[in-house]
Amino acid sequence: MTLFPASSARSLPALTLTLLLAGCAAPETTETTSTSTTTTQTTTSQATTSGTATTDTASGAATGASAAAATPAAGGVLRVGANPVPHAEILEFVKPKLAAEGLDLQIVEFTDYVQPNVALGEGSIDLNYFQHQPYLDEFQADRPLGIVGGAKIHVEPLGLYSERYNDLSALPDGATIAISSDPSNSGRALKLLEKGGLLTVKPEAGISATVLDITENPKKLEFRELEPAQLPRSLADVDAAVINTNYALEADLNPLEDSLLLEDADSPYANFLAGKPEMLNDPRYNQLVQALQSEEVRQFILDKYKGAVVPAF
Repeated sequence: MTLFPASSARSLPALTLTLLLAGCAAPETTETTSTSTTTTQTTTSQATTSGTATTDTASGAATGASAAAATPAAGGVLRVGANPVPHAEILEFVKPKLAAEGLDLQIVEFTDYVQPNVALGEGSIDLNYFQHQPYLDEFQADRPLGIVGGAKIHVEPLGLYSERYNDLSALPDGATIAISSDPSNSGRALKLLEKGGLLTVKPEAGISATVLDITENPKKLEFRELEPAQLPRSLADVDAAVINTNYALEADLNPLEDSLLLEDADSPYANFLAGKPEMLNDPRYNQLVQALQSEEVRQFILDKYKGAVVPAF
């Protein structure tokens, strides 16, 4: 089912949708980070039960049995780095449930796409939740930190936005289009523009396509590459910009109403939990995954983001 029809409506949503990366998720080096208030650590004690075996000497039949020791509960503290919207919002939704289970979820907010991986590599957080696999692959090609992708949670469709034009066909020849400066999302942006019939890129370039891979550009579009967080602010200076949904929502743009072009629901750019391999075997990780991949979270995402963010589980 396609959840992302492009619309020419230009009115902003009545209710502000605050936020998505991907793209997701693109490298930025000038942004700062902020840490959410740390909550009191709670732990659950290991519970064991045992039974005393007794024997009926007259019949030789056992009337009791030893009970096996219970598996230690997950519980404890789990530090997860996330972009504010929608990642931190989704984590905040499951935080009370996890607290009731003895897990103190500490959400550390980052406003860029570089520091969450750096912090994870340094061990100041246990997991992060902001990126998709193409971005992680590109990041670790330059900075191998041993991070691996885990459970998929949601997809944030990439969209083309404009303050000057209400319809894709209205884009003039020679229009300037702002796209992400990081390779994983710039290639994704070009594929979106190709889907809209604005250009053609070399098939072999795939998701790593750059402007050098454009083979047909009938409108003679010009491109301006910017850090992802700057893309919404560029709308006043360019004809259109391809913006990650998290930054679009933070700028009060509704992907379903305001985009000229939007990715389909089958986008491969699912945002996931990421961590070191050993962390993905940790009971706390499994506890978080169970909470995030629940029917309650699915409904929360659908209700809150109205199709601008969709579950990937």
